[in-house]
Amino acid sequence: MVFKNRAEAGRVLAAQLHQYRGSDALVLALPRGGVPVAAEVASVIDAELDVIISRKIGAPGNPELAIGAVTSDGAILLNDALVATLNVGEAFIDHSVSQARREIAEYTRLYRGERPVPKITGRIVIIVDDGIATGYTVLAAVQASLRKNPKELIIAVPVAQRESVYELEEATGCQVIAVVQPTLFIAVGQFYEDFQQVPDAQVRSILQSY
Repeated sequence: MVFKNRAEAGRVLAAQLHQYRGSDALVLALPRGGVPVAAEVASVIDAELDVIISRKIGAPGNPELAIGAVTSDGAILLNDALVATLNVGEAFIDHSVSQARREIAEYTRLYRGERPVPKITGRIVIIVDDGIATGYTVLAAVQASLRKNPKELIIAVPVAQRESVYELEEATGCQVIAVVQPTLFIAVGQFYEDFQQVPDAQVRSILQSY
């Protein structure tokens, strides 16, 4: 299955989340690509929409390969086995973590502005992205959210590598809803006709409309 764009993917995903309509759910999108998807979900199930920002730590010389992530509250997740295999030095990790924390603070100001932080405690929280490859960025968002004691937390995406679905469910104890779960997976973009980068202005515009 190939989605026309993120909006279509969001509508298809929302069809699997109808049970949460009227539940005072909070939909948290991972910017930037997750925001147009999450907007469709929030619209269909009549939920509050906001963003949760985590940043991937890429491997030296291969920034697309995640060796860890930094959560929205600044905590660090590392794939210790991969760090050891690649012999990644402590100085590289420290620099990457500092950079990620700065970026999280900057993007939080850019996207959320003066908006109050949404309440998570005791609520149903649905974390949405446009897709999951390794799952480290989503895992960071989930762990930060779980520390705020939601009633229930669901991870929802249009497409996710099947192995990553299993790993996320095992690591978090949360349900992962993925419309497409391929075993042969190269990149999230292969499942979209239009996978252009979402501009910051579009993210702000979507959030301001909720």
